[in-house]
Amino acid sequence: MRNFARVVRLSLRYRWTFFLSLVCALGVGVFWGANIGAVYPFVEIVFQGESLQRWGQRKLSAAQEAAARYTAEVETLQKALAQASEAERRHLEAQRSLAESRLAAEQRAELMYRALQPYLARLPDSPFQTLVLVIGVVLLGILIKCLFQFWHGVLVGRLAALGEFELRKLFYRRTLRLETAAFTNEDTTDLMSRFTYDMESLTGGLNVLFGKVVREPLKAAACLAGAAWVCWPLLVLTLLVAPVAAWAIHWLGRMLKRANRRAMEGMAELYNILEETFRGIQVVKAFTMERYERLRFHRRSKQYYRKSLKITRYDSMTHPITEILGIFMISLALIAGAYLTLEGKTHLLGIRMSDRPLSVGALMLFYAFLIGTADPARKLSDVFSRLQRAAAAADRIYALLDREPKLQEPACPVVLRRHQRDLVFDHVWFHYREDRTVLEDICLEIPFGQRLAIVGPNGAGKTTLLNLVLRFADPVRGQIRVDGIPLPQLRLRELRRQIGLVTQEPWLFDDTVYNNIRYGAPWASREDVIRAAQQAHAHRFIMEELPDGYETPVGLGGSRLSGGQRQRITLARAILRNPAILLLDEPTSQVDPESERLIRTVLEEFTRNRTTLMVTHRLSTLALADRIVVMEGGRIVDVGTHEQLFARCGPYRRLYQLEFAPLRESA
Repeated sequence: MRNFARVVRLSLRYRWTFFLSLVCALGVGVFWGANIGAVYPFVEIVFQGESLQRWGQRKLSAAQEAAARYTAEVETLQKALAQASEAERRHLEAQRSLAESRLAAEQRAELMYRALQPYLARLPDSPFQTLVLVIGVVLLGILIKCLFQFWHGVLVGRLAALGEFELRKLFYRRTLRLETAAFTNEDTTDLMSRFTYDMESLTGGLNVLFGKVVREPLKAAACLAGAAWVCWPLLVLTLLVAPVAAWAIHWLGRMLKRANRRAMEGMAELYNILEETFRGIQVVKAFTMERYERLRFHRRSKQYYRKSLKITRYDSMTHPITEILGIFMISLALIAGAYLTLEGKTHLLGIRMSDRPLSVGALMLFYAFLIGTADPARKLSDVFSRLQRAAAAADRIYALLDREPKLQEPACPVVLRRHQRDLVFDHVWFHYREDRTVLEDICLEIPFGQRLAIVGPNGAGKTTLLNLVLRFADPVRGQIRVDGIPLPQLRLRELRRQIGLVTQEPWLFDDTVYNNIRYGAPWASREDVIRAAQQAHAHRFIMEELPDGYETPVGLGGSRLSGGQRQRITLARAILRNPAILLLDEPTSQVDPESERLIRTVLEEFTRNRTTLMVTHRLSTLALADRIVVMEGGRIVDVGTHEQLFARCGPYRRLYQLEFAPLRESA
């Protein structure tokens, strides 16, 4: 529950909301107990056909008579003690002690009833009017309790929502700090599960904690206080079963938390299948794999069903256990209380239970208070499963919140002015897994303003090279330096502000064209955005082909635009950023020939006076390069111009003949 306590502390920042919810919960508890206390006047007064005045007078007379009787008994025992033998004295002293305690109790009762007389005299003297008065007081108490309960529910809902709000922001902020390797398809679906299902479970737990877990114990405490006021030794005897109940609930709690954690992991797996299937629906249908996907989903759903069933079994045990233990408590109270009342006793098994014999009305009130604790106990057993689910959700959420990013900001960062000298790879090695090297001893010096093309077969490490420039990851050995400064010595924000990226699969956000272009430079004016779109040859189709021009929503991922249109908008975004370093990861590989021609024209102009790294399989893009790097198996095979490489580099010649030459002929 440690992580769940951390979520609670987030909610407790809103102190006034929490304080007011406590006040309302206390009001509910007090009036819950007070309303149950109305049992006494009904049993002792109304059902006896008396008014409150007559009842007070009767109780005062009974206390006076009992006090006189016990006074006489004490005097008699005192005289007997003076004449008793040594053997009889111990028994007589015990009787005198009992009589003196009973006398003291009756004298206290006499004082209490005498003090009540002036107040009772103002009340109606008719039994029926007394009935109406008692019912009116009960109804007023119920009304006030309901008002407290309403505002408690509102304040608890606000407190839980604010706690969720704070946690969502914190979770999102920490998630954005993670390295890009944490956002693979599998990890993303797990993140979505934590953002949705786990967060919902956590909010439910907060509602329960600040709601029933606070309110119901206060109701139970009011009833227990009332029962203790009637006869606290009898209450202690009744609660002897409580430690057994506490142990059973603790055991159930551990089982429920474990089962809930496994169910949440199963839900994350279901999210993963759904995400894979829906994103790859064309492949599924094209290869007629619907049946296979149904079976895969069926198996995972069956696993989740079994995990959920285990939760249900443990949850279903809560009611019977609490009910059985509650019945034991009530039965014990019934037997002991009935003995004390019906036999007129004050002691049970030699232990004094009360100063005066319990009346039927007092015993009924005691039982009513015990029954009043049953409703809060029942409701608390209902929330047990939700609290354990919330605790399991908190563990999963904080497991990610506490995860430190692999890429740390420097303690004393070096200030980087706009890039103007060189970009250097100095004996760079990199791997994602230790058993598989992705880049091996990369040595490369790129002067400012040079356009460098990177070619090679799939898996050669080309894209990884660009990712290291962006510092999406750090080399395991070697250094990458910008203008002589190693990348880890720079703030990530300052480094990436100087870099523009255009990828093979252009990603646009579900927003307007204008906001997607401006995403690269939020400070830019509308004139700057339009100018960047014109440079990217996007302005014309935006104004002529899109219904609302720059205010046209592009859909999720730019789904309402063609591939060429999306790519030109991402180019406009990069142009607006005005980067000193431009990274192009096959920007024309998925566009039509007309779009490719326009993009090449844009790049030819825009890459001047910028350090440009281009991963490409296109001859048109390759023609822009000042130098070409040939990679194979994570290593640099050769570096040079097209003519130099074609003459001396066999891998480049083969690659050119296999990929570039066919593209030229098809063009």
